[in-house]
Amino acid sequence: MGPHPAVAAIRLAVRRVLHDILNDHHAAADRPASADRRVPADRRVSGERSPHERPSPLVLVACSGGADSMGLASALAFEAPKLGIRAGGVTVDHGLQPGSDLRAEEVVLRLRELGLDPVESTAVTVGREGGPEAAARDARYAALDAAAERHGAAAVLLGHTRDDQAETVLLGLARGSGTRSLSGMAAVSGGPGAARRYRRPFLELDRQIARKACMVQSLPVWDDPHNTDPAYTRSRLRHEGLPALEKALGKGVVEALARTAQLSRDDADALDAWARQAEASVRDAAGLLECAKLYALPPAVRRRILRQAAIEAGAPAGSLFARHIEEVDRLITGWRGQGAINLPGKVVAQRQGGRLVIRQG
Repeated sequence: MGPHPAVAAIRLAVRRVLHDILNDHHAAADRPASADRRVPADRRVSGERSPHERPSPLVLVACSGGADSMGLASALAFEAPKLGIRAGGVTVDHGLQPGSDLRAEEVVLRLRELGLDPVESTAVTVGREGGPEAAARDARYAALDAAAERHGAAAVLLGHTRDDQAETVLLGLARGSGTRSLSGMAAVSGGPGAARRYRRPFLELDRQIARKACMVQSLPVWDDPHNTDPAYTRSRLRHEGLPALEKALGKGVVEALARTAQLSRDDADALDAWARQAEASVRDAAGLLECAKLYALPPAVRRRILRQAAIEAGAPAGSLFARHIEEVDRLITGWRGQGAINLPGKVVAQRQGGRLVIRQG
């Protein structure tokens, strides 16, 4: 008799991601600095490792102790050894609740009981920039990046589910931030110097599958009270907004929003590629953006170039919204001699002699 269907589902999702990580690992191992120094496979003694062959990759799971991440940790602990992959875990103590340090220690113990190694807890200080949710997220990812670098991890698994994806799409829709915001979370995303560090195996699974998998495996889980606190936007959306949508539109809203995320991501990726190719053609010999050439581009492409130019000038990407880019865009499409546009990060955009100048200060 096989495992419970919920357990089988999460294990299959993790197994697929681990195979992708192994493929990336082997591809990297096949690109040594000096190919002529490699020992041909047919000349190696069975079980002998080439001096230039990499050790088995390490995969970390980011675990809060909640059902999603505990289910993910259990699936990683089960699947990784079968593929020759080392598996470890990291829990981040945000310090936002009394006793958070003790809970982090409990999570560490649970991960070790699953057989994960290395396992660590890391404490962070959460700032205020962008609001409490964004500040906590920034601090968490910084800690995970540092842990991945410290341990030389090939990847970090995150427990985001299809429900999380649906919520992210709706939040993007409410912000009016365009196609990229509607594309939600990517199944694979990067960290500093690591384009494919973060993997999200559960984006096609709903939240209840992970919870059920924990229950049938008798895995204790912790329910973060912030997830039900109406002071947080995502909490209100989860417990009020989505249920109201399903009541008005019928079941299947979460699945439809997740599909929207993938379709939007495909469109956004294509437009981003177009913008990268077009950027060089709209700059003059001094590297300044030419307004007439920008005007000739489709708005979706032009605004992507403007956004990237603002980020390169020092505007924080997380603080740069659609309304900022629309104001800069009007310097091109609705020029009437208006003054400079102030952007986040003390970046200023202004039109000078048919050129668009975006710089700090």
